[in-house]
Formats: sequence, structure tokens, C-alpha cells
Amino acid sequence: MLLQQSQASAPQLLEQAANVRAAGADARQAGAWLNPTISATAENLGAPRSGGVSQRQDTYTVTQVFELGGKRGARVEAEQRKFAAAGARERQVRLAFAGELAVAYATAEAMQQRRQVADAELGRADDDLRAAQALVKAGREAELRLALARAGVAAAQAAVQSASADAIEALERLSALAGAAEPYTSIGQSFLASLATRPTRPEWTPEDAPALASAAAERDAVAAQVQVEQKRWLPDLGVSVGMRKFGWSDDKAATVALTANIPLFDRNQAGIDAARERATSASMRLEAARLDAVSSHRSASAQVQAAERRLVAAQQGEAAATEAYRLGRVGYDAGKTALVELLAIRRALSEATSLTIEARLARVRALATLSLAEGRNVFGETP
Repeated sequence: MLLQQSQASAPQLLEQAANVRAAGADARQAGAWLNPTISATAENLGAPRSGGVSQRQDTYTVTQVFELGGKRGARVEAEQRKFAAAGARERQVRLAFAGELAVAYATAEAMQQRRQVADAELGRADDDLRAAQALVKAGREAELRLALARAGVAAAQAAVQSASADAIEALERLSALAGAAEPYTSIGQSFLASLATRPTRPEWTPEDAPALASAAAERDAVAAQVQVEQKRWLPDLGVSVGMRKFGWSDDKAATVALTANIPLFDRNQAGIDAARERATSASMRLEAARLDAVSSHRSASAQVQAAERRLVAAQQGEAAATEAYRLGRVGYDAGKTALVELLAIRRALSEATSLTIEARLARVRALATLSLAEGRNVFGETP
């Protein structure tokens, strides 16, 4: 849902959509025929009269220039290739945006969960402080323990403020990325938990990578431009048809003319060489993109596997820390566990919970990278 909403408001996506429309307009414009020209020529103005008769002649001509040697077809082909390249770039940007949006959403959710962890830590610190006050009052703890408990509450309060600021910053970044008119204030639907399984694509090939597809389209567009440059020096044929009116009578005569430029000095050889070199450069970029696609896919797959193992370990650690704090709290209330030990157990629980959140976020990042490498949308929607 968030991705669908962003498609109508995200500046990155709107920019690419405009580029594709512009490329489509260029492709349509490339097929237009050259406009004809109309000329009017007055001759023998002010010339001596012959036998008292004016020697003036007025000629009206319409000229149409025709491109020879397939110049128009080559130009249309080049613009269509550019249009295809713009579409490939748009798809790449959309998939990259989906991954970036997923990471931003997951980050905002993670910061929100960290704030909840900080709130829970503050609540536990308050409980420890009340317990310490009761034990000190009963003479079972020294005043030092009470000071430690108060310091723990102060530290927990500072952590809450820091977590709140981080959550607000993450929400603001998400709002800006999605192009939201009003900033988001909270995360409703969980993405860290919903992205529970890794999408598999065993039939993946490097050609599925959007970066490679974009590079291939760019290569084809540059190669098509070589044909345009090779045909640029060919002459254009101009066909003129007109009418001449004589000043000394009402008689008229038709005129016909053919014109063509002579490629004597400029055969666009340097332009052709430059186009070929650009085509070679584009081919090398394509090969580099192919190697990078394979490397990125392998790296992303390894990162996803590592992130999944890390998440399992973090969840096990959080469960163990939760049980340890429960037992430590029971022991402290019974006077069997020292406050210093309880504070250490409590910090371990907060750290374990934070590690689980970070592991879930790292997994989303890894899946977003893998999805982009494989040419898929991490949200599972049509980008």
C-alpha cells in the first residue's frame, strides 16, 4: 500500500516517469517529415523597359526536401532505442526505490520499537527504584544501592529521549522519501515481522538484474546512433515546384528544380568515429555491469543467509535474557540477588532486545539488496 501511494507522490518516481514520457515524445517527433518551404522571388526590379514594357518577373516556389539513404529510418530507430533505454532506467529506479522505501520503513519501525524498548527499560528501572527504596527502608540494602537505582532511572529517561528523537528522524526521512504531504507520526503495519521468508529465485540469470538490462538498453541506443552518424553526410534532395509570372503580360510558366548538397568537404568521418567509440564504451559498461550483477547477487545472497542466522541467534539470546531478568527480579525481591547484579541483567535484556531489532533491520536491508540484484520488488508488488 505504501509503495502504491508513493508512486503518485515520490519525486524520484515522478522524475523518471517524466523522462520516459519525454523519450516517447522524442521517438514520435523523430518520425516527422521535414517541412516544405515557400519562397517568393521578384526579378528585374528597376530594370530598363524594353519597348516600354516592364521586364519584371515574379516567381513563387514550394520546395520539399527528402532525406535519402535511410536517414529518417535511422533517426527513428535511434530515438526508439533511447525510449527503450529510458524505460529500462525507470524500471531500475523503481526497483531501487522499492528497496530504499522498504529499508526506510523498516528503519522507522525499528526506531519505534527501540523507543518501546526504552520505555519498557524505564518502567523496569522505576520498579527497581521502588524495590530499592523498600529494601533500604527495611534496612536490607545500603543507601548506595538506592543511588544506583536512581542513576539507572536517569539513564533510562535519557535513553527514552534519544530513542524518541531517532524515531522522529526516521519517520521524517520516510515521509520525505515517499513524498508525503504530511509527515508520518507512527508505523502501523509491521514490516520487520511480515517479511519472514526469503523469496527464492533459483532460475536467476545476470540478465534479470535491472542494472544489466539498463546497460544493455543504453548500449543498443548508442549503437543505433552510429547508423545516424554514418548517414548524416548523405545529401538531401530538394524538389521545387513553382510558378513564374511575367510583368509584361498575363502569361505564366511553371518552374521545376532539383537541389542537393554536395558532401565535398564534410563526410562526417570524425562524427562516425566518435559514435563508434561511444558504442565501444557502452559495450564495456555492459560487460562491467554483467560482472557486477553476478558479484552483487552472490554477495547479497550471502548477506541474506548471514542475516537470517544472526536473527535466529538474536532471538534466542533475547529469550534467554528475558528469562534471566525474570529470575533475577524474583531473586532481588526475595533479597537473594544484589541490585548491581540485577542492573547488569536488566542491561543485558535491553541489549538483547536491541540486537534482535537490529538483526531484523539488517535482514530487511539484505533482502532489499537481493531483490534489486534479482530484479524483483521486495514488497512483492508491481513497482
